[in-house]
Amino acid sequence: DVTLIAKTTHHLFQPMLYQVATGIIAEGEIAPATRVILRREKNIAVLLGDVYDVNLADKTVTSRLLERVTVTPYDSLIIAAGADQSYFGNDHFAEYAPGMKTIDHALELRGRILGAFEQAELSDDPEERAKLLTFVVVGAGPTGVELAGQIAEMSDKTLKGTFRNIDPTEARVILLDAAPAVLPPFGEKLGRKAAERLTKMGVEIQLNAMVVDVDYDGLVVKEKDGSTRRIESQCKVWSAGVQASPLGQQLAEQSGVELDRAGRVKVLPDLTIPDNPYVFVVGDMMAVDGVPGVAQGAIQGGRYAADAIKAGLRGQTQEQRKPFSYFDKGSMATIGAREAVADVRGIKLTGWLGDFIWCYVHVMFLIGWGNRFGTLYNWLRSLRYARFRGHRLISVTASYDKAVDPEK
Repeated sequence: DVTLIAKTTHHLFQPMLYQVATGIIAEGEIAPATRVILRREKNIAVLLGDVYDVNLADKTVTSRLLERVTVTPYDSLIIAAGADQSYFGNDHFAEYAPGMKTIDHALELRGRILGAFEQAELSDDPEERAKLLTFVVVGAGPTGVELAGQIAEMSDKTLKGTFRNIDPTEARVILLDAAPAVLPPFGEKLGRKAAERLTKMGVEIQLNAMVVDVDYDGLVVKEKDGSTRRIESQCKVWSAGVQASPLGQQLAEQSGVELDRAGRVKVLPDLTIPDNPYVFVVGDMMAVDGVPGVAQGAIQGGRYAADAIKAGLRGQTQEQRKPFSYFDKGSMATIGAREAVADVRGIKLTGWLGDFIWCYVHVMFLIGWGNRFGTLYNWLRSLRYARFRGHRLISVTASYDKAVDPEK
């Protein structure tokens, strides 16, 4: 029997969260209900709860849902608790610059982005309007690049002509990073192509710029030479760095396994931890040389752990297991409509061909043909009609920044 414990009721395809945040697709298309996915698997029980304790000695997992505590025993355990945004010791930044790791994050960001335009429409103060129409994305990795491109495209095309007191095309989109290049893991050529495309779309790229403070009205940036400057902006998004689940620290304290700087578990070659041959750590929680923190690493690690457990039921010992081997299928990032960069096993692709590869790969990883066709329909319609983004609904409360201005 298999028991799945999770703090959400859905299975999330995280790489497409930014499209929910910018109104291209609906959240259900990338996050179908877990119980529906597994309804035909009669040996699988699904439990809703936030796992806060793993006891290796007693072989139990403890989870909480509201005030209800559930203790679940195990024979084999796969821990895939993921990671959250890292603010590098400045956790108070999260109040003003949320990350994008969950559906809740994406919906909150959609409210903040579209709500900024709504607030600007009501303002008669030019300085306040400028602040509201300045969007800052921190982190020039794939998530930051994709989100910055979509905000620029939405303000320039989708929202054009829909307001009476403001011109959405005048919105500023700023992409910040402390690194000297855009998309560093993709290499110099693809990073340069991405930067050129973003610049053409109107995104201001500011590199070698480290964020040292964030508040309701903006953020402070430290330049390479040590000087600082301030950017006035109400809508900020954080996509720089990750921090693994605190469950990793529990495993380290109980088993002696090492953690890396991001709190990820330095697993053994078979993705287990010392003296626990049937406790596997996969996904964003595992630290394995040569395995990037992307969906493919998580998928392959999960399959490896499941196969190892099944082999163990047939009598295979830990010593007989082959080490986990990661197959790199490439990296890719989309930059607005008809543009993407991709590195597929050494082959560099850009433009419409890169975008086609990106679309094909991502839509095939969605769960269910209904979600795949629905996503394709939304993509094709937004491609044909630049102003179409059918999922821009925000509530009244979501149209305002959730962060509270302490002076108001």
